[in-house]
Amino acid sequence: MKKKRSVILAILCLFSLNISAQKKSNKDEVVTITTNQGTMRFILFDEAPKHKANFIKLAKDKFYDGLLFHRVIDDFMIQGGDPNSRTAKPDEMLGKGDNGYKIPAEFSPKLFHQKGALAAARDNNPAKESSGCQFYIVQGRKWSKPDLEKQATRAARKLTDDQKKVYETVGGTPHLDGSYSVFGQLIDGMDVIDKIGSVERDERDRPEKDVAMKVSVKKMKKKKITRKYGWNYEA
Repeated sequence: MKKKRSVILAILCLFSLNISAQKKSNKDEVVTITTNQGTMRFILFDEAPKHKANFIKLAKDKFYDGLLFHRVIDDFMIQGGDPNSRTAKPDEMLGKGDNGYKIPAEFSPKLFHQKGALAAARDNNPAKESSGCQFYIVQGRKWSKPDLEKQATRAARKLTDDQKKVYETVGGTPHLDGSYSVFGQLIDGMDVIDKIGSVERDERDRPEKDVAMKVSVKKMKKKKITRKYGWNYEA
């Protein structure tokens, strides 16, 4: 019990230090996920500071290297981060692995499940706490206005007009909004999501051929991120 409490306190301390640093910095972390289907790059949101700090720490600790995208559903999402997937046999069921803690839910009206969103997986706990390690990347699809209205009624919050426009023109999974914590967005490699989403998979939605990942973090000036990847930071 004492050991678990110490781990939690250490994580909270990390979150606090990370938040303080972000407020003063003109730099940001770019997360790179490399797979045999291509490379994806993400920025992580300050509006989800606990998730951001946690993901960066795990990436720097090489926690994700060698893990699989173990659940792939075309036109929906690709999921990975189960520590049990590193040594999993081809027919092994995955998705139950964890790293010993959960992260409190972090919802923001600005963050939504557009295509390329990076979000935290979770079980059915009533507080909607996130897995400490498992995540998914939204593929989704484009929605017509009538279908989007039906999806919006399933969401746990009301969508803005701008968000509806993105779902109609870019795509995503609107019914997940307000139920799962979004904490990042893809800024390079959108086609890779589609490539992984289209791989052959078994009846459990696990790819027939393993799609392993390597995750790294690089701090860059925000102006360079905007210039290189087209991501615009709000003033």
